[in-house]
Amino acid sequence: MAEPLRVAYSPCPNDTFVFHAWAHGLIPGAEAPEVTFADIDVTNGQAERGELDLLKVSYAALPWLLDQYALLPCGGALGRGCGPLVLTLPGAGGDLSGKVVAVPSERSTAYLLFRLWAAEAVPGGLGEVVVLPFHEIMPAVRDGRVDAGLVIHEARFTYQEYGLAKLADMGEAWEARTGLPIPLGAIIAKRSLGAARLRELAAAIRGSVEAAWADPAASREYVLAHAQELDPAVADQHIGLYVNEFTAELGAEGYAAVRALLDRAAEQGLVPAVSPDALAFP
Repeated sequence: MAEPLRVAYSPCPNDTFVFHAWAHGLIPGAEAPEVTFADIDVTNGQAERGELDLLKVSYAALPWLLDQYALLPCGGALGRGCGPLVLTLPGAGGDLSGKVVAVPSERSTAYLLFRLWAAEAVPGGLGEVVVLPFHEIMPAVRDGRVDAGLVIHEARFTYQEYGLAKLADMGEAWEARTGLPIPLGAIIAKRSLGAARLRELAAAIRGSVEAAWADPAASREYVLAHAQELDPAVADQHIGLYVNEFTAELGAEGYAAVRALLDRAAEQGLVPAVSPDALAFP
């Protein structure tokens, strides 16, 4: 009997919405995966260790993963108006020179976008960068334990509840600089599965996206069960922001955005350079 396909993605509403049909065996002819849930910082590490067959990871982690994994052309998170935010207390001022900033991961796309932004916007140089679990960042800024925080996902909709102010939007800065959408989370699968199976997996994921759009109510229970007590209205906003045409197919514009991110980061010495054909799907 063949080993089950081992898959990991986050419990965030966009992932559970996208993968619901596939995870529940609702895509005709597609093999049902064995799913585990983990935050993207965890899956980045799992991919580096080659532990699973298919994972959601940060686009920023790809330079360390593409020898072993192929980038799939669907299922990920890439779009416009959905970038990470830098938050501070109101009246804290706009200069982060020498300040302590909390980030959710140093291998995340959010952090990479932040570093590219800070290279231009913080001429005096940042102070200490500390890694905190995502859910601890806004309370740390609110309580004055750090000067600023880099936040992602549903924090776009909830930061004002913590009495915080937006200092900068990394997505706006990226789009203004490049004109391209914002690459956030990628779907990758082991190259050792072979080209034919990789194409089957891409088709299954694309089918799962299309099924989610065709019947959004079907995934509702699954989404809310894993949404970590997220308000249903916020979950809907989350899905609306992060599940879009690039989720179904990266396309030329999506691939150009990923290439621009990795090339710009490599030029700054933030990630290893990626070869011209490394992003190509088998």
